Amino acid sequence: MDSPRENFNLSGPLHITTIDWKNVEHQRSVAASLVQGVYILERDRHEKREGSQALAPPWWEFFHFKLYRQLVDDSNSSIFGAIYELDLSKQDHSLSLNEMPRYVIAFRGTIRKGDAFSQDLQLDFQVIRNGLHQTSRFEIAIQAVRNLVATFGYSTIWLAGHSLGSSMALLAGKKMAKTGIFLEAFLFNPPFLSAPIERIKHKKVKHGIRFAGSVITAGLAFTVKAKQKSRSEDPFVALSAWVPSLFVNPADHICSEYVGYFEHRKKMEEIGAGGIERLATQHSIGDLVRRAIGKESEEALHLIPSANLTVNLSPSESFKKAHGIHQWWRTDLNLQSKLYRF
Repeated sequence: MDSPRENFNLSGPLHITTIDWKNVEHQRSVAASLVQGVYILERDRHEKREGSQALAPPWWEFFHFKLYRQLVDDSNSSIFGAIYELDLSKQDHSLSLNEMPRYVIAFRGTIRKGDAFSQDLQLDFQVIRNGLHQTSRFEIAIQAVRNLVATFGYSTIWLAGHSLGSSMALLAGKKMAKTGIFLEAFLFNPPFLSAPIERIKHKKVKHGIRFAGSVITAGLAFTVKAKQKSRSEDPFVALSAWVPSLFVNPADHICSEYVGYFEHRKKMEEIGAGGIERLATQHSIGDLVRRAIGKESEEALHLIPSANLTVNLSPSESFKKAHGIHQWWRTDLNLQSKLYRF
């Protein structure tokens, strides 16, 4: 039986009848809806819903997008992403082309039912072990991004993703940013891999744990860097000009650590320990340990220097809702946004 949450007319942001591309609420809602469109594309495929039975098209057609291309996993033929093209003939002609997305590349997260689940779960483990860059799914994704940028330029291309899909979009965005190409990115519930310190209610205890962690991480990073003098360019500094938009919920332990990650960096600067935190914030303990014993290691995927962080402070009934994509187009959200630059 079809879920009402898959039906755009029952669950979509029907209140956005005319898109104002300068409105951050509209940007967030449209980007989240396009990600939802990828989820429903895969469910349509699995349920063999075609033609008038398909539920996915309204999730992009309502906003005047066309499906430009599906991104398909080569291991199980599941749809994990989509490229959407905006119909420019139906847009406000008073805006320049640089003020709206011509193309949006969206990635879904883990689907818990159907034949996509096992492969999605393997990708989740790759995110945990910082090996997403080595997977064939990411190779398909980054090649699609590079081809689109090469064909149409990057000023009007957006990235969007949810959960596992946020990790895909974040990694693609970081890869492109290192080459000087900064793509607008909307990352919903992006995984942050660390101990759940943010769930500690006592602020002094929480700050003390973070402070101790920063000192240990910075010390280890200094030691490792001293041994590896050949690494001349700091990739973290190279990324600092890229400012993706992150959307997190404090009740979602998968992404909530981003709140403490950026806020702690700010507090460390306020107490005069900014130098320690600027070094610590670039590294994970696991990454540093692997380097210390001589193993090659990609920098931790979830760590980024700059971001526009939006936190949903609205009460969440459950973890499922706190982690869900549907929350991000609701009209009654209590949101707090802050810009963090490295």
